[in-house]
Amino acid sequence: MNLGSPDSVQVKDVKNYLNEFLMDERVIDSPYLWRSVLVKGLITPFRAPKSAEAYGAIWGEDGSPLVAITRQLQEALQKETDTPIEIAMRYGKPTMKAAYDRLLAEHPGIREVVLLPLYPHYAMSSYETAVVHARKVHINGNYPFSIRVVKAFYNHPAYIEALASSIRPQLPPDSHLLFSYHSIPERHILKGDVTGTHCLQSANCCQVHSPAHKYCYRHQCLTTTRLVTELLGIPADKYSVSFQSKLGRAEWLKPSTTLRMAQMPQEGIKNLAVVCPSFVSDCLETLEEIAIREKENFLQAGGSAFTFIPCMNTRPEWIKAVMELVGIRNW
Repeated sequence: MNLGSPDSVQVKDVKNYLNEFLMDERVIDSPYLWRSVLVKGLITPFRAPKSAEAYGAIWGEDGSPLVAITRQLQEALQKETDTPIEIAMRYGKPTMKAAYDRLLAEHPGIREVVLLPLYPHYAMSSYETAVVHARKVHINGNYPFSIRVVKAFYNHPAYIEALASSIRPQLPPDSHLLFSYHSIPERHILKGDVTGTHCLQSANCCQVHSPAHKYCYRHQCLTTTRLVTELLGIPADKYSVSFQSKLGRAEWLKPSTTLRMAQMPQEGIKNLAVVCPSFVSDCLETLEEIAIREKENFLQAGGSAFTFIPCMNTRPEWIKAVMELVGIRNW
């Protein structure tokens, strides 16, 4: 299960998609009436034309890159196993209901469906909403099979190896590697703190062991970074972390990727490579935001070379990791 995309780059389709996405109470966690005014009255009318233009810059013959790549992943996986595999999007099409219906129609005796949210890190606005939605559709449809959910895999050895393998051959010599993760509001981190006293309370809270880490997106992003850089043997002064795609005026996780693009050339970082581990499939946030806009920002600020490292997409190591994550053994 992936995030989803508009049906087309037409403004009306982008508007419909943004309304569905932003009206999710786990994305914008405001009371319904205020959320409705904010999204439908302010954000979507202003954002839809700009987003349509951005989607147009990356739209391919197969439509949305995210949906197309997710289908390609499904096809690649299906070649390796007889276990039936379907894809669904949290927003847009194909829907979760359509995926359940196809599985049941083609395999009437199915007893269990394994759900793999394609989000490595736990956040209420990504992983959590995907799971809640999938379970709600399952209950409402009264399907005869059970659901087993794969937990966030930010530190799973197969994911770490696949991510490191995708970076290794594309990392230029003497470059600085920036891990750019999708940002989230700080209040989401605080809401997920099961202790109520740990997250964002100190500079090193993510390094101090706590039950809060099970749901702490920031801790999980930093853990992924540490494990990958250890595997690749990258010294501490040759990599850093930032957070992209902020929406609104609230406090979001920092440092901002956009701000870092302007700062790094002034700090002597002229040769930059960027990887986006929040995403396993290339999408608007990687292909347009990072590979086009942030590249331009970096070079205009005085950078000399910018390398965008694509997501794992359908790399063999990632296909193998997915098989391991869902428990399919006949690889």
